[in-house]
Amino acid sequence: MTTLNLNSKVDEFINKEEKWKEEFVQLREILLDCKLTEELKWRTPCYTFENRNIAIMQGFKEYCALMFFKGALLNDPNGVLIKPGENSQAQRQIRFTTIQEITEKETILKAYISEAIEVEKAGLEVKFKETTEYIIPEELQNKFDEVPALKTAFEVLTPGRQRAYLLHFSQPKQSKTRESRVAKYMQQILNGKGLND
Repeated sequence: MTTLNLNSKVDEFINKEEKWKEEFVQLREILLDCKLTEELKWRTPCYTFENRNIAIMQGFKEYCALMFFKGALLNDPNGVLIKPGENSQAQRQIRFTTIQEITEKETILKAYISEAIEVEKAGLEVKFKETTEYIIPEELQNKFDEVPALKTAFEVLTPGRQRAYLLHFSQPKQSKTRESRVAKYMQQILNGKGLND
């Protein structure tokens, strides 16, 4: 591994890691071997090409992962890419539970990393689902009808904030829970704030 590419903040991150330390060291070596720049973003090791995010290492309870920011644009001939969440549109992960799995998939990983770099060089972008394609839960629509200012305030929010609310309000199975979520966030929407602001 070339020490010139090592980022001291990533050294610190890996040294503090308890569960996935060896796996992260192995992934790091593969990523740096692919000539990516190592940074610490969102408190985790991130690998970039010409200041554009390519992949990030993630540690979870049951597995660690290499997550590709535009993984949805990658070919997946080996069937290893996984959507990190039900509503993920762009990101895809390759998950590991042992260092042996990483070693066995090194050639595959390098091919996927190389393709992710080519996606960036080509300037390709993930086509995100439009906010208008999301279903407005009945409970939110009822509040829009009751309080027209709420609908106006909602429509002024950025598309990302609108999607976050729509997903949050749609998740519960029971109407009563959806209603309480809408009621809880009404004032925040009226104030022009997002779900997590």
